[in-house]
Amino acid sequence: MRVITGSARGRQLITLKGDATRPTTQRVKEAVFSAIQFEIEGRRVLDLFAGSGQMGIEALSRGAAHALFVDAARPAVEVIRRNLAHTGLQQKATVLCRQAEGALLGLREPVDLVFLDPPYGLDLLPQTLARLQPHLSPYATVVCEHAADQTLPESFGTWVCGPARRYSGVGVTIYRSR
Repeated sequence: MRVITGSARGRQLITLKGDATRPTTQRVKEAVFSAIQFEIEGRRVLDLFAGSGQMGIEALSRGAAHALFVDAARPAVEVIRRNLAHTGLQQKATVLCRQAEGALLGLREPVDLVFLDPPYGLDLLPQTLARLQPHLSPYATVVCEHAADQTLPESFGTWVCGPARRYSGVGVTIYRSR
């Protein structure tokens, strides 16, 4: 898996071995960043359930101002730190080893771009969206990766989703403010 474009273009990223995480495929990442390409530069990013950190790193490489990476698994946090160091983007990042709910409670500034990719089968997205709402800037974009057969709410707060896209077994839903 590589960074697609920007300051870290072409840099190889590492992922955790085994089935503990499910990295976003290159095809899905390319589709997501094509859809949000004009919503990245200068933004404050939250990569929740970050895994390898590849989505937040891609956003930083494309000009995001800062990214907060959150994962509850210590091995994932170490992979994120290594990937940030390898891409030279660690100065624009904060990495937390914390459960998603605790990380959201600790947010002090609103975020503009959010990547949510929780473990499939636990139905965490609806409750995470509800908890995330007070921490979003008025023009925030929220990208949710989920099982292709999962249907997310059409809206939460003032955010509404466009049509969900499906890529093999993966669904992507993007919420934008009305």
